Amino acid sequence: MEPLIGMGVLALIGVAATIAGASEDLESDVGSQSNPNSQVQLAPQMMFPHRIYNKAVSGEPPSNALMCSVGAAVATVLIAEFTLSPLFALVIGSLVAACVHGTFAVTSTMGRAASQRRFKQPVYLDMIRSHTPVIMGYAFITTFCILIVSYLMTVVLGHPFPLTMLAFIWGITVGAIGSSTGDVHYGAEREFQQFEFGSGLNASNSGNIVRYGESGVRNGYDNSWFCAKFGGPVTGIAFGMTVFLGSWVTTVFDPAVSLTRGWFSVVAGVIIVLILIIWNWKIEVKARNAYGPYKEDKTEEASA
Repeated sequence: MEPLIGMGVLALIGVAATIAGASEDLESDVGSQSNPNSQVQLAPQMMFPHRIYNKAVSGEPPSNALMCSVGAAVATVLIAEFTLSPLFALVIGSLVAACVHGTFAVTSTMGRAASQRRFKQPVYLDMIRSHTPVIMGYAFITTFCILIVSYLMTVVLGHPFPLTMLAFIWGITVGAIGSSTGDVHYGAEREFQQFEFGSGLNASNSGNIVRYGESGVRNGYDNSWFCAKFGGPVTGIAFGMTVFLGSWVTTVFDPAVSLTRGWFSVVAGVIIVLILIIWNWKIEVKARNAYGPYKEDKTEEASA
């Protein structure tokens, strides 16, 4: 493959991965399937009923892996057996995956709310009707972008894994990055805004989530609107960098050309990881020096 063609395809893969990461994080926020979902689940038991969609039947990595692999399996059958255009096959596969994901979302949120009847948590049918299409829309975008990444890696870049396997792996990856990168903005900054930022969460405050938004009772739309400002884009950049940098070394130093170039790709990958580790350490040290730790307030006696 020509280097320019490979880099062009790799750029397209990076863009699609960035969009997938952002949409995955926002989908988990509007449907409350991030790590902070445990606090949403706990809130009614602590006598804090809410109007937040609560669909986490499983964590984000296995949920997205199922969603993406279902879409890839459908697309593979349409391409191989019905000779359908790859673009239309990927779209139809993503649509089927979004419907499957929407089914799991409805059954999980209704089951969770119904199981909390003793804690006076209602089942808000209007919330289910309004939020489920949004969840399915985000799921469609995420699945479609993951399928684009997997298809280009398989067909154009010559990756040995089949489409369904690659989609499964990238589904787990995007879910894991969404949980580790974007969740802090949904949980620490959004669910517990009534507490001082950085103060931690005491056990006595568990489940005491913010239930009122800027106008009326808070819901999943509010969480998605808030996280779209920073949490979603940061998650997209993190996943996009993971996919782009992970494929860049083998595109530039193609192991298929020679064994020496294969070793160059390994060395380049190690160098990139070391640079990111040092960069992350520098950012953390600078942030700690600039914003922390918290200082003791001076008392009147100390001031005197």
